[in-house]
Amino acid sequence: MSQTQPPIREEPRRRSPAGTTPLLLTLALVIAGALLLALLPRFNPPSPDAPPPMVSASARAELLTSPSPLSTPPPLGSAALAAAPQPAAQPPSPLAAAVARGDPPVYGYEVVNVYQHDPGAFTQGLVFDGATLYEGTGLNGRSSLRRVDFQTGRVLQQVDLDAAYFGEGITVWGEEIIQLTWQSRKGFVYEKQSFELRRDFAYPTEGWGITHDGRRLIMSDGTATLYFWDPNTLSPVDSVDVYDVTGPVVRLNELEFVQGEVWANVWQTDRIARIDPVTGQVLGWIDLSGLLTPEERSRADVLNGIAYLAEEDRIFVTGKLWPKLFEIRLTSPD
Repeated sequence: MSQTQPPIREEPRRRSPAGTTPLLLTLALVIAGALLLALLPRFNPPSPDAPPPMVSASARAELLTSPSPLSTPPPLGSAALAAAPQPAAQPPSPLAAAVARGDPPVYGYEVVNVYQHDPGAFTQGLVFDGATLYEGTGLNGRSSLRRVDFQTGRVLQQVDLDAAYFGEGITVWGEEIIQLTWQSRKGFVYEKQSFELRRDFAYPTEGWGITHDGRRLIMSDGTATLYFWDPNTLSPVDSVDVYDVTGPVVRLNELEFVQGEVWANVWQTDRIARIDPVTGQVLGWIDLSGLLTPEERSRADVLNGIAYLAEEDRIFVTGKLWPKLFEIRLTSPD
């Protein structure tokens, strides 16, 4: 009896581990490459000269119309503004309103004292030296230099000019008195105490008023110009044109230096201009209308003559052929 061989059982084949190596390596390389590409811009920023990235038209429109997180909040509506508390409106003062318009303020006056004044004195210059009042008078044949007791009006000392000269403004400089003449273009220098004539000098314009600021003489010639003179040479070194909102201020006459300002009578008016000597701007006006009664005014000429007693802060004014010398105090602009 034959014997049959048992069937051979075939064992399933196992895949060699080495067979998976190429596939895994490929996957690893792919992942590493992707990571490298993702990280590359951080380590290699674009050149500043490189062109900007392209943005589509739709994306650009969306960016332009989208609100910025830093944009300014919208303004309050009218209802919110109305509900907010508002400061009470204050009307501007008259002086502030005048300054805002560019109009120089106009000052009034109060009469403090009234003194007698020679009604025959055609006053062209008036100045204090300490408590002593000096006066220069005009008109051909009647021009003079005087020392006056202002409290009584009495003339204490006088020297007359030659009839060829029409006397004008005066000022005291040190131990001397300087006097101008109108159209002769000649001035005179006197010793202050004796009135002895020391010398004369020439200048290129008419002579109207004269004062000083402690450094320079300041002179007017009837125009809108103030001239600054060297007090040692009596020659012009500078000038400034005087103006207000209407333009040049002409016919500047008798002058006085008051606390840093040049005060000037304006011929044929009842006003004094307060002038900034640096710029020439009129800082204010002083209206002196009404000082004389109508009867006194009928026999007198124009306002002319300002004297400032600096030690006592007192202001005195008079005019040509006026019977009175007035001490005044300024009042605030209306």
